[in-house]
Amino acid sequence: MRVSVYREASFNSAHRLHNPSWTKEQNERVFGLCNNPNYHGHNYKIVVKVTGEVDPETGYVIDLKIVNDLIKELITERFDHRNLNLDVEEFKSLNPTVENIAIVSYNLLRARLHQDFDLQVRLYETPRNYVDYPT
Repeated sequence: MRVSVYREASFNSAHRLHNPSWTKEQNERVFGLCNNPNYHGHNYKIVVKVTGEVDPETGYVIDLKIVNDLIKELITERFDHRNLNLDVEEFKSLNPTVENIAIVSYNLLRARLHQDFDLQVRLYETPRNYVDYPT
């Protein structure tokens, strides 16, 4: 019997959406205020979904403390109170859209989570804007 468990965390980061191969006008047209050269910030919320079989001995799919520790180590300590464009290696050449932040977060977690588990990351950039990866 497969069950999904969820762990939520948050981090605050600044970023600028910008494509260096575009003109200033094209960046402003596509990214609007998010292209501010002085950056802007968000209070992100990440929800990590882990799906697997319930262990008959523990009753857990996975100990959520393990998931919490992974999120803290791999996501919040890396992204919290950082300028994603300037301070986070993964975004030095990758536009830090909410989509790309979710994909990077997923890949960091996937590398450390046993392959028997299915994984999904939901990342809220605002209470009304969020992405799921994978879908």
